[in-house]
Amino acid sequence: MDWIKRNLSFVIGGVVALVLLGLAGWYFYSKLQLNNEKLDKLNEQYAKLDTLNKQNPHPGNDKVHNIQAAKDQQQQLRAFIRKSREYFQRIPPIPDSHKVNSQEFSSSLSRVIDQLQHDAANNSVTLPPKYNFSFEAQRQGLSFASGSLEPLSVQLGEVKTICDALFQARINSLDNLRRERVSADDKDGPQTDYLDQKSVTNELAILSPYEVTFRCFSPELAAALGGFASSSSGLLVKTINVEPAPALNGTESGALALASGQQPGAASPPPASGVLPAAAGRGGLPTVLDERLLRVTLTLDVVKMVAPK
Repeated sequence: MDWIKRNLSFVIGGVVALVLLGLAGWYFYSKLQLNNEKLDKLNEQYAKLDTLNKQNPHPGNDKVHNIQAAKDQQQQLRAFIRKSREYFQRIPPIPDSHKVNSQEFSSSLSRVIDQLQHDAANNSVTLPPKYNFSFEAQRQGLSFASGSLEPLSVQLGEVKTICDALFQARINSLDNLRRERVSADDKDGPQTDYLDQKSVTNELAILSPYEVTFRCFSPELAAALGGFASSSSGLLVKTINVEPAPALNGTESGALALASGQQPGAASPPPASGVLPAAAGRGGLPTVLDERLLRVTLTLDVVKMVAPK
């Protein structure tokens, strides 16, 4: 103890030095760990850079700037998407209201169905008896399932747009139109009115499925496809199935005759456009084109662009 008292300053200095050495060792150890972590990250970045340089195409060099080229292509793609939106215009719902009530939708549904039936008659398009264009479950209703009025209004506008294109093409008859179920009321409707498919949503658009079955000749089919292609509403034909139409029964034949302006039981009308019949006797002209009535089933999507982010 006497030695410590005589050398107190030395002892204190030694303790302080020892503490400082311990702190320096701890600091060195912690920084060594940090250095190892930074070195691992640096090696990881070097490995990533080496991988990118070995890719084809690689990020670029002092002469080739592939990264900048990719950014430029992204800008071009965004510009193309913005420009293409004008070909996918929104189809207005019917009724086009922010808050649709049952009475308003019921009135609009009756009006649209009557208008479509009138347009079909004006364009000589035969419809099934008392056809409601896939809205049989809602036609006579005054109240509708909760939350169904908005999607039903959207579908009503889309169905009208599809039928307008078909009627303008002057098809011979519309056999059926099918849509997806969007309401609890659809469970009570005819199964032939509905599809099992559902709408698909991606980053750019909502694709709602429809299916139409109709009868026509090849010129009317071409006109219908042209109408869908030229529409600004984004009607995208996915599949098409064409087959000879089955023979019509008496009721259907009479309906087609009335639609074409011929009295039932009268002489057969002249052959359809594009048909050149053979002469009755020998030496007559051969048939150049034997046009037959076709039964066409189209599946199509109504493309609805989502708001850009």
